[in-house]
Amino acid sequence: MIKGRGAVSNPQGRFEAWARSAEDDGWWQEDDSGNSLATRIIEEPVASAITRNDSPDIPFDRSLNPYQGCEHGCIYCYARPGHAFKGLSPGLDFETQIHARTGIDERLRQELARPGYVPAPLCLGANTDPWQPVERKLGLTRRVLAVLAECRHPVTLVTKSALVERDLDLLTDLARDGLVQAAISLPSLDADLARRMEPRAPSPQRRLATLARLAAAGIPCGVLVAPVIPQLTDRDLERVLEAAAGAGARTAGCVLLRLPHEVGPIFQDWLAAHYPLRAAHVMSLVRQMHAGRDYDAAFFTRQRGTGIYADLIARRFEVACRRTGLTTKAPPLRCDLFRPPSPPGQLALF
Repeated sequence: MIKGRGAVSNPQGRFEAWARSAEDDGWWQEDDSGNSLATRIIEEPVASAITRNDSPDIPFDRSLNPYQGCEHGCIYCYARPGHAFKGLSPGLDFETQIHARTGIDERLRQELARPGYVPAPLCLGANTDPWQPVERKLGLTRRVLAVLAECRHPVTLVTKSALVERDLDLLTDLARDGLVQAAISLPSLDADLARRMEPRAPSPQRRLATLARLAAAGIPCGVLVAPVIPQLTDRDLERVLEAAAGAGARTAGCVLLRLPHEVGPIFQDWLAAHYPLRAAHVMSLVRQMHAGRDYDAAFFTRQRGTGIYADLIARRFEVACRRTGLTTKAPPLRCDLFRPPSPPGQLALF
């Protein structure tokens, strides 16, 4: 295991032409002094800023991701397979080789200025966390928020990072006009589990403090209990919702563990390393909720699952939301205030 990293393996992506495997030739010696792995930032000029989707089970049709890869290292992250398209591993490479999409704010400005652009809520954080550690240095997400605030464009955001507090000035400006909603991702309140499962993300208590600060600033907030992992995080479902409501959350969402493509074996390697006595039970319940498979990619069921255990989690979530006063429906954001950005160097008429 690598200190401060989530994945315990670095398997090849599914598009590689050659397969490689390590063999012990008798020369290898254990050396604890090298038990760490540095992060490499790869600046990548951006071709497009807004990503469109027409998935019927996702409540937005456009998103923006300033980074590909995520240093938080969450072992369950469904975005991991994206690194395979770059010839990198969805394992440790995903956490240590971060692609920063430089110029994304200017590209966004160009796309918002296109004739005929129709505004709708833009999701920040649909893939990887826009406030992950590298954002402190590069500031790509803040520049994107500044463009959205300038254009009065509605935005939703999902993060587990306390760094979002840095941008309270922009977020409160958007909130005054009903242009922003924030969600904090919080699968468990167990600090030891979080250290293993999300090694470079803030602790659960720190995330609750961030939620409270956003709510106190007048920003509509919610909690996203994701992922729900049977026999690991599911026991905390009611406690997370109660704590989030106490911190000022108004809405809540719940998503079951998803294991697309390479995430399945990477997650199972992690389970075997950290929870060997529970690994078989966890995967048995996962398969019960996905028609006997590690993952069912069908719309709607991919996030909720099917079967008795999935129905039980859904029922617990419903009852806990009702008891804590949380709703699953966020109020709509305003789109009528949108104003296209002016071309560079052009002065406003008024």
